[in-house]
Amino acid sequence: MEVKQIGQSEGTERQLFEYAFHIGVPLAILTDGQEWNFFLPGEQGDYGERRVYKLDIVERDISECMARLIRYLKYDAIVSGAAIDAEREDYRNVSRDRLMKSTLPKALTRLLEEEDELLLELVADRVESLCGYKPDPDTVARFLKENVVFKSTPTTILKQSSRSPTAKSVAASDSARISSTHKFPSIGFVIEGRQYTTRSAREVLEGVFEALHERDATILERFAALPQHGRTRRYLAKNPNDLYPGRPDLVRDHSMQLTSGWWLSTNHSRATIKRIIEMACDVAHLKYGKDLQVSVGE
Repeated sequence: MEVKQIGQSEGTERQLFEYAFHIGVPLAILTDGQEWNFFLPGEQGDYGERRVYKLDIVERDISECMARLIRYLKYDAIVSGAAIDAEREDYRNVSRDRLMKSTLPKALTRLLEEEDELLLELVADRVESLCGYKPDPDTVARFLKENVVFKSTPTTILKQSSRSPTAKSVAASDSARISSTHKFPSIGFVIEGRQYTTRSAREVLEGVFEALHERDATILERFAALPQHGRTRRYLAKNPNDLYPGRPDLVRDHSMQLTSGWWLSTNHSRATIKRIIEMACDVAHLKYGKDLQVSVGE
């Protein structure tokens, strides 16, 4: 490994910083004696992202200082290449952590937009434990979308993306699509020209599955055979206990038996009900929004 020493007289700190990245050495170390910054110039990212480790020998524990300096600067390790391997391993760990942190806002946005069932259930359970009353999934989803604020960048604070459709706008668009050819209240569905009016989103879900079963007696068996329904739950099952594993309270309060004998889970937000019906359309070889239109209300 080539070692080059640069004095402060040769330029400003910024110039020294840039020089270290452009002279082609595999490892760059910038230090004022107290603070040591270890960089890998050949890796990806800007200067700051190529830093493997920052060590302040005054602030850090002496054992940590010794371990890091030996890991990166021990002569035998430098000659054998083990030091560079260790630095690259540490860089990958730093890069992985940076990627995970930058992805967290995206993951939260996705959970909110998709109205993730597990997230809604966790919040609802905590509300119930605090006040004795459990909100329905739509109430929780609406609260999270309206109130959860997070940082997507260091300088920008955003709420839910204005481009992401809310449950209200989705329901409104569904109602408008149905109303263009059929006149009935805002909650219901139309399957292959047949119109059904219901009183709730739950009844829409129930009615769709009943209508699909009437159309094709094998549909429920084929839907239940899908490898994945929700992340931790089944939407349709022969045994109601399979709908909410480990949650007998939800089995008791949020499951219903269809006329076919199959059990259907009902503890879902309107957005999730729409996704379940879309899944059923795929199984039934129907075009969602054309062969089967639904409106689950607001």
